[in-house]
Order: sequence, then structure tokens, then C-alpha cells
Amino acid sequence: MTLVLCVVFIALAFEYINGFHDTANAIATSVSTKVMTPTQAILLSTVFNLVGALAGVAVAKTIGKGLVDTNAITMVSLICALTGAIVWNLITWWYGLPSSSSHALIGGLCGAALASSGGNWNSIIWYKKMMVENPTTHEMVNAGFLKAQGVLPKVVAPMIAAPLLGFVIGILVMVILYAAFHRMRPHTINIIFGKVQIVSAAWMSFSHGTNDAQKTMGIIALALFTASTKSTALDGLPNWLSFLHLPTFEIPFWVKLTCALTMAAGTAAGGWRIIKTLGSQMVKMQPIHGFAAQTTAAAIIESASSLGIPLSTTHVISSSIMGVGASKRLNAVKWSVVERMVWAWVMTLPITAGIGYILMLLAKAVNIH
Repeated sequence: MTLVLCVVFIALAFEYINGFHDTANAIATSVSTKVMTPTQAILLSTVFNLVGALAGVAVAKTIGKGLVDTNAITMVSLICALTGAIVWNLITWWYGLPSSSSHALIGGLCGAALASSGGNWNSIIWYKKMMVENPTTHEMVNAGFLKAQGVLPKVVAPMIAAPLLGFVIGILVMVILYAAFHRMRPHTINIIFGKVQIVSAAWMSFSHGTNDAQKTMGIIALALFTASTKSTALDGLPNWLSFLHLPTFEIPFWVKLTCALTMAAGTAAGGWRIIKTLGSQMVKMQPIHGFAAQTTAAAIIESASSLGIPLSTTHVISSSIMGVGASKRLNAVKWSVVERMVWAWVMTLPITAGIGYILMLLAKAVNIH
């Protein structure tokens, strides 16, 4: 019982840190273009992150049962996974690096599961095809790569494809906007996009909620499912705590609401170090550029959320900003800042997996199960 509550508490701590770590994803461009004050931007982001977090569960189910074998999961392994993710998030936040909270959590989860299973690599679901019924023939057919489960289709492929899409689509959106508004005076363009960028910021915040908040929902649901079906951890609970029982894997409403509110609280706390990196150090932007970057990123994230893909919102908005900047000229992007960011992106999965793995080995060594 104590371990279960510990997992829930640490998961919510991760969600809170995720909120202020990834606030920059949604509001950095709005603040840097002076469309909104920092306080206004955080308030808007908090509200729409909350709404987005309540909007679905597809990503939560992927995190909870689509990446690792649930038989390799214990309360202790979840604690190790979450701790690894939190440590890395705090390190990258301290240095102002917009790394991926999603990949930090996934890396920690995979590393802890691997150690928990005694080094069995099959405890990590690499690729698992999904079968669906053909409406015409009523036969079961392969749903395709995008709907498959596992680390390869849900994490590795999107980790490569999403930033590329963000960069390319960001350039295309800016080219279209330049063509449509090139005859207007810059002052008029700034007035127009100063208003519509508020809409794009709201959409970006909403999409962030649909993806990022769901990851912790999946971890908590996995913990409750594991405790309810594989041990006596929840036996003897008082009646008023019966809601902790989860005999089938699902995302209860109280889990959704708690995670949504926790992320909203973290968002309200702000993440100024990363906001500075994304908003001003990488590309100098006007409202039209902020609108293009946010709209590009939000569209990609929404598409991923509908497919249950735990996308890195950080990677997407960062690459979209790069694409928008590169549409003017390549040297408009401060590539030295980008290089630091890319190193953080590349190292997140292996480092958090390593932390999760080592913590789980230590736990086993001192006989904590």
C-alpha cells in the first residue's frame, strides 16, 4: 500500500516538473514576440493544458501497456523509472536545455523494466503489430506501422520524423505566409498576427496537454493495475480508498483530473530558463513567426496524440522554430544553441534508461521489491 501511494506521489511530482519544464513549449514564442506578458501567457497555457489533458487517453494507454511488458513492472521499478526522469528533467532545466520529458520518462521506464526482469530484453516491447477487423471482409488485418505498439513505432520513429516534419512544415508555412502578406506593411502584419498568435498559443497549449499530461496518467494507471492484479498491495484497504483498485487497465477519471490539475499547477509555476532558450536565444521572431511555429507544432502534436504516440512536444516546437527561422536565411538560426539542444535530445533516452536501470539494480541489491 505504501509503495503504491509512493508511486502516485512521485508520478505527480514528475507531472508538476513536466509542467514547468515544458511550459516553454507553449508560450516561449508568445512571450518573445511580446504578444502576451509572461503572466498572461502562463495563465493561458495553464487553462488550455488543463483542458487538453482531459481530452483523451490514447497516449496514456501507450505509456501504460504499449512499451514494456507489464509482467516486468513492480512498484519499485516504477519509482526508479520516475526518479530517473525527474533527475534528468531537473538537470536540463537547470541548464536551460529544452529536452524531452516524454523521452526521459520512457527511457527510465525501459531501463527499470530491463533491470527488474533480470536483463531480459524481451521485457521491452520493441514492435507489436495491431490487428483490426476489415469492415468489408470481416477478417483481421494488420493496422499498419503507425498504429502498432512498441518502442520502435511509438518512440524511435517519431523521435526522428517529428523534428524533421516540424522543420520542413515550419519553412513551408512561413513561405505561404510570406507570399500571402508580402505586400502589407510590417506594422500591419504585426498587429494581425499579434492577435491570431494568441489562438495558436492556446492550440499549442491544448495539444501539449493532450500528449504530455497523459504520460503520467498511464504510469499511475499501470501502478494501480499492477498492484490490483499481481500482489496483495491493496488488500485490506478502507472502503473510502477502494477507488485505488484497478482490476483492468483503464484510465479512471480521478487519475485524469489529478494529473491535469498537477500539470496545470506546474505550468503556472513557469519555466523561465527554458523559455529564454526557446524564445530568444535560438531565433529572433516577430508575431508572424510565432504563429507559424506554434501552428505547425500544434498540428503535428494533435495528429500524434490521436494515434497514441507519446511525442516529444519539446522536439516538435523547437524544430518548428528552427524551420521558421531558416525560412528567412539559414544563419538566422543560432546553430550553436541548436547543437546543445540536439545533444540533450540524443542523450535523454540512454541516460534516463541507465539511471532507471542502475536504481533498480540497487533496489534489488538491498532487497527492496
